[in-house]
Amino acid sequence: MDAETGSGMDDAPRAKRRGLPVLALLPLVVFGALAALFLLQLTSGRDTSLVPSALIGKPAPEFTLQPVPELLGENGPVPGLSKADLLGKVSVVNVFASWCVPCRQEHPILTGLAKDKRVQLVGINYKDKAENARRFLGSLGNPYARIGADEAGRATIDWGVYGVPETFIVGRDGTIRFKFVGPLSQETFDRVFAPEIEKALVGGEAR
Repeated sequence: MDAETGSGMDDAPRAKRRGLPVLALLPLVVFGALAALFLLQLTSGRDTSLVPSALIGKPAPEFTLQPVPELLGENGPVPGLSKADLLGKVSVVNVFASWCVPCRQEHPILTGLAKDKRVQLVGINYKDKAENARRFLGSLGNPYARIGADEAGRATIDWGVYGVPETFIVGRDGTIRFKFVGPLSQETFDRVFAPEIEKALVGGEAR
């Protein structure tokens, strides 16, 4: 009986040892699956900037952000931003930061967009210091009618933001109509973003 007991005790550690490699390989399996999905997106010809969002077609989240301290515009202090400010007019909400290099690259596109009086361009300053935001806008110019300071990054979580820059189109009723991930170029603005603005202006279907 002792021999049988000893054999059973020896088998248990061996079974456990045989199970260890499976657990160790699990992260590699998950990583491989994610890598395959990413590769599939790249090779499918789909625009990787058009990341699906659960918020498309739904109301913009409730939020109230204070203005960037001491940021001045042509008519005085630049006001902060809340959901109420997005109602009644088609709005473009751009999430940006002074430390974001791609934000500098797309800034001329936003400056041009600000001239279109059919829409209002507003900004959410993401995880930034006020002095850096003021320096950034002082150097490149401020195209935004309003800017909300989201220094902690909490409001942008509710917007489903992955990183900066990201840009949303919000309809007159406060519904998120479209989301663009990454910096806008003239090509992507003309081909993708501008047509979505036109759809929002005529009340077209969100996508």
